[in-house]
Amino acid sequence: MKIGIIGTGAIGVTIAKKMVKAGHTVKVANSDNGDKLKTRAKELGAQPSSLEDVVNNVDVIILSLPTVAIPTLPKNIFSNIDDRVIIVDTSNYYPFRDAQIEDLQNGKTESVWVSEHLGRPVIKAFNNLLAETLLSGGKESGSENRIAMAIAGDDANAKKIIAGLVNDAGFDAVDSGSLENSWRHQPGTPAYCTELNKEELRISLDKAHKEKAPTIRDKAIKDLGSRTTYPSHQEIIEFNRNLFTDKK
Repeated sequence: MKIGIIGTGAIGVTIAKKMVKAGHTVKVANSDNGDKLKTRAKELGAQPSSLEDVVNNVDVIILSLPTVAIPTLPKNIFSNIDDRVIIVDTSNYYPFRDAQIEDLQNGKTESVWVSEHLGRPVIKAFNNLLAETLLSGGKESGSENRIAMAIAGDDANAKKIIAGLVNDAGFDAVDSGSLENSWRHQPGTPAYCTELNKEELRISLDKAHKEKAPTIRDKAIKDLGSRTTYPSHQEIIEFNRNLFTDKK
């Protein structure tokens, strides 16, 4: 499969690495579009590309950008690509980083907002696991306690294709429903960055509380930011899980 990835941060680079390893042809682009991009692409086994070209002649486009960067993409970047090309949104909204986006502050589902800005349907995936989990937490299909990833969207066939890429990355895919339902794995929910298997993830998606999620998200960032030492990966996972214990 031919995949274009926009964004070469921790998530984008990890997805690129996993997709190349699985045998897919990968192009990567970022705002640099210079020697740093060429070096990064070479390290990944991917092809460096401009923003205009990364969307051409591909089957899937993966957006690995901060939410605030979505409106800065070139206008009409997707206007000339085939409707069959699947666009995947991996972003998560954090007001401290992305500023106060009124629609999201008022409760609009993040990936619905992204889809509206792009003028294209999107699939929400690769957003509910930490970069370190994506990098080192994958297992072979059928492995015991394989970590699961949520996928949301309104096109069943597109979700099936992206589920295949999730499997290639080493994770089980759990269909979380329509794109509108992707709030169930946004920050501040039990499904977000808690490393669950597919049965546990399904339960956690059902337990999500839309109105409470932003408050939990912001408090979690504040609490983690107040620590005198940076927590380990496992400490972050345990911290996130403990946000939703019964005693909470």
